[in-house]
Amino acid sequence: MSRHHKITGTDGSGRITNWGAPGTAGATIAAGLVFEGVSHDYDGVASVRDLSLSIAPGEILCLLGHSGCGKTTLMRIAAGVERQSHGRVLINGRETSGDSLFLPPEKRGVGLMFQDYALFPHMTILANVMFGLTNMPKKEARAAALSALGRVGLSDYSADYPHSLSGGEQQRVALARALVPRPGILLMDEPFSGLDKRLRDSVRDETLAVIRETRATCIIVTHDPEEAMRMGDSIALMRRGRLVQHGTAEDLYKDPVDLFSARFFSELNQFEGVVTSAGIETPLGVLAGPELERGEKVDVCVRPQGVLVHEAGLCGVSGRISTKRFVGEVDLLTIVVEGLEHPLHARVRAGSLWERGMNVGVSTDPKDVLVFPRTASQI
Repeated sequence: MSRHHKITGTDGSGRITNWGAPGTAGATIAAGLVFEGVSHDYDGVASVRDLSLSIAPGEILCLLGHSGCGKTTLMRIAAGVERQSHGRVLINGRETSGDSLFLPPEKRGVGLMFQDYALFPHMTILANVMFGLTNMPKKEARAAALSALGRVGLSDYSADYPHSLSGGEQQRVALARALVPRPGILLMDEPFSGLDKRLRDSVRDETLAVIRETRATCIIVTHDPEEAMRMGDSIALMRRGRLVQHGTAEDLYKDPVDLFSARFFSELNQFEGVVTSAGIETPLGVLAGPELERGEKVDVCVRPQGVLVHEAGLCGVSGRISTKRFVGEVDLLTIVVEGLEHPLHARVRAGSLWERGMNVGVSTDPKDVLVFPRTASQI
């Protein structure tokens, strides 16, 4: 059977293209990366605003944010594809870009993987991977490229052209090309956004394994919070060109600095509360909250899994279930509660006894309750 007619596959192409043996990617010397007060603009419109951020050698950082927040621009500044208007970029403590110095991309030891993979359609897969190895003898470059293709499971397709590969296979080629020069820093711009959802998890996990093997410092640009939490040692959340919060996934989820950060990582029920001597007075009762001035109005947010449902009259405030939706592992309930402008959204274990029209009691799990001063949450 020819390699183009295999029956099963992992990339949606009908071909067997399993990833190569773990431990064969080849290690690099990781480099630290620092942004100091970096700003950038496009024709006077600010894209990055006075941003400072440090990434340790070997760390995987996910740059997270909505489209247009400046995350791709920041990555391109690190690569030397864009030049900042203010501030400095340092690699291993050495300035690579500042007011009086600008090193071109090829002198930074940085690998760049574009969102669209940017493979050359007129070149074979092997030639694409060899493209950046201009300072290496051709025989050695070929051997290095074949080794990189072997790690991503595509050495058998080295003579093929990009158009004959599936999206998942093209992603692998782009990864091999970015890693074969053994860069100290690898920059990846939404590398999984073009993949079918059923392939994304497996390709993402295998890609992460390869990156860990190389030990390269890595920045992954994404707009998907779940992806950032699964892949990153740390996450830098951006909004309108500014750094909102930087920390581990647990830091950002459990202790968001503001309402924007909280909303980014989970659905929220949001309503107003007032600080009293007993706690935060809300339509769901008095809830615990931070130390704030009495009488201050606050935004109270409860994650859907933190809305607890009880038999009517047992505990909590009174509510009525208006809808129930089965979505697999959980049931989604909407519950009307007096004093709330919008129904509460709750997530309960699938197969629950709750049904539309039932009267219930509603309380909250303190670990899923977040409270923000109204002035901070309106930014």
